Amino acid sequence: MYLWKILHKTNKKIQNMKQLIILATTLLMIAGCTQKRTEQLNVIPAPLSTDLQTKVFVLNTDSRLVIETPTEVKERLLAYILSTPLTLASDDAAQSNRLLLRMDAKLENTTSTEGYTITTDDNGIEIEAATETGLFYGLQTVLQAVENEGGMPHGTITDRPRFAYRGMMIDVSRHFFDKEFIKKQIDAMARYKMNRLHLHLTDAAGWRLEIKKYPRLTQLGAWRDHPLWKVWWNSGRLYAEEGSKNAHGGYYTQEDARELVAYAAERHITIIPEIEMPAHSEEALTAYPEYSCTHEPYKQADFCVGNDATFEFLENVLSEVMEIFPSEYIHIGGDEAGKASWPTCPLCQKRMKEERLKNVNELQSYLIHRIERFINSKGRKIIGWDEILDGGLAPNATVMSWRGTEGGLKAVESGHKAIMSPGTYCYLDQYQDAPHTLPEAIGGYLPLKKVYGYNPVPDTLDAEKASLIYGVQGNLWAEYIPTPEHMEMMIYPRILAISEVGWSMPEVKEYSKFHKRALTAVEHLKSKGYNPFELDKEVGNRPEAEKPLTHLAKGKKITYSPRAPYFDGYSAGGDSALTDGIRGGWNNNDGAWQGFIKGGADVTIDLGKSYPINSIGADFMQICNPEIFMPAQVTISVSQDNETYEELTTINHDVVRDDVLSFKNFGWKGETNARYIRYQAKTGKFRGWLFVDEIVVE
Repeated sequence: MYLWKILHKTNKKIQNMKQLIILATTLLMIAGCTQKRTEQLNVIPAPLSTDLQTKVFVLNTDSRLVIETPTEVKERLLAYILSTPLTLASDDAAQSNRLLLRMDAKLENTTSTEGYTITTDDNGIEIEAATETGLFYGLQTVLQAVENEGGMPHGTITDRPRFAYRGMMIDVSRHFFDKEFIKKQIDAMARYKMNRLHLHLTDAAGWRLEIKKYPRLTQLGAWRDHPLWKVWWNSGRLYAEEGSKNAHGGYYTQEDARELVAYAAERHITIIPEIEMPAHSEEALTAYPEYSCTHEPYKQADFCVGNDATFEFLENVLSEVMEIFPSEYIHIGGDEAGKASWPTCPLCQKRMKEERLKNVNELQSYLIHRIERFINSKGRKIIGWDEILDGGLAPNATVMSWRGTEGGLKAVESGHKAIMSPGTYCYLDQYQDAPHTLPEAIGGYLPLKKVYGYNPVPDTLDAEKASLIYGVQGNLWAEYIPTPEHMEMMIYPRILAISEVGWSMPEVKEYSKFHKRALTAVEHLKSKGYNPFELDKEVGNRPEAEKPLTHLAKGKKITYSPRAPYFDGYSAGGDSALTDGIRGGWNNNDGAWQGFIKGGADVTIDLGKSYPINSIGADFMQICNPEIFMPAQVTISVSQDNETYEELTTINHDVVRDDVLSFKNFGWKGETNARYIRYQAKTGKFRGWLFVDEIVVE
């Protein structure tokens, strides 16, 4: 409309129609050149702010690279750029057709050491940042735009991360992945602006880092008698001597580890090593059983906290670790300690008495505090899984919250930093699509959309507490991931969602737009030799979970036997969960499946009045890895008065342990009239969990 107003005013002074047409055409061309871009820039993670036009600057064979930074920074940036698809000759005198990287410590509007601005016009692309890291991340944005869109749109991008910590954990203990594989993942992490690689280096399945003072850790602890964790775990869990014919595994020499540290640092990524304690340490305590409570190999998972020699061992190990890894943080594990021998160990009991510790949780806290003091004395800090909260949190510790978000919130409430990594959003070892379409996983269902939907900062936190949320991390445990190809399929594209959760502000996030960009990213990863999940072939959730179900019992009152309550952690909404019309998906954690652990379920539904009934049934799931089984027996009964019940059926089921996620309906069909329905399900020889999603009455 604005254009035609100009033409109308000008028309009074222009008599020649040909002149009018020429002017209109010129103005249209000008308007086209400055037309605002409406679609989001095809890069991951989404930038904070963009003011872009449709016109694009394209780098060509005549384009030049200009780097205005201190010499050592320039050399590092040049070395990195040589490893990218950009083939630009360096020419600091170039004033046009150029890619300019300028570092200015006093740059305005930059409040983050990782922030940057990009300005693009007819002269080229200009990246400005206060730091080398900011320039590096601006370069990643340009690389993606050039590769995905053919060039850089004219205009301005202002960008900085939401969180300082944006991480991925790779478990190299359960299955070992060599340094070249790790480098490959570091390359992808850098592209998507992730800055922390957490390596889970030690666990029962294998010790993966050379410690020169304790060579048996890798001579024995890095090797086992079967390549597959699952087979090894279920068949004796024996270790093997390095070099023997049945030895499977591997480890990083200290030279390998230093090489990885340097490679990551060149890409502005810090590697954080994890040395597990006090639990998950069977391999260390078989190699050096004198640091366990019983001093016997193959007997213990937890270090003996009462033995001063244990602390000498751990401090010596950590000293070598800190010589290799310059990271501010050292991860010390701290999760899932069984503490089985501590109550009867004379040394542990002596320690508890001397330190006036009330219970074994406080004994674990004693270990964490003591190790923290040692690590702090070396100028470093500790991270631990949220169990380090048990018995009292060490003064300077950062908590990595995995058992939901509660641990992280408890940490920030007490003034500690927290890294949010809840299993329901960030555990990438779960299925990302329909389980029957994918290789075996640990269980669950965590599609890309759910990962992307995670917000690490709850609305209930005030600004001061929210500032203690240090960041977010995706974790990939490798029990069921034996090959590099499988590992990459589990990482990508879900880690790209973690990247955007960690970098981008919520107001610039939108899943439908991210999904389109992720499809492009998947194709790029494939072209570079990665093996991502084929996002364009995604099947989606269990069909039953897609829409609510209407049936006779929906919304009706349900009563639970006090002898068979549901587990609060899997309440699925509470007392109405089994009659709310909501069916469960592929994951027992999805909020629709209700879990029972004390032997079974026993519920009574009051329909409010008597109805003719033709069927009563409920779906159960089985996935044996997390000890979720089908019921061994289901009994369905009905009543008119809630006192005298008629049994309609008893279904006996032979529960068999298997390797697949399965679903089965246990129900009755026939003809009856009733007001009350009693549904009972009992566990079998494996005990474990029962999960049911809805009792459907028709």
